[in-house]
Amino acid sequence: MPKIKTRRSAAKRFEVTGSGKFRRRRQNLRHILTKKDAKRRSRLGKGAIVDSTNEKAVKRMLPYA
Repeated sequence: MPKIKTRRSAAKRFEVTGSGKFRRRRQNLRHILTKKDAKRRSRLGKGAIVDSTNEKAVKRMLPYA
């Protein structure tokens, strides 16, 4: 049986945690930062866990993760 191809775009965006969940970056930290307060920018800089509703889709894109 042939190997399954990994979606390279997903591989660059997600990484697997030790418990098998997927970590992702938060949005809204690229530009228009002047109107966002420091607390919000700090929170956006930290990673987040992929929601359970999207976990199946991410797992399908990353078959060997």
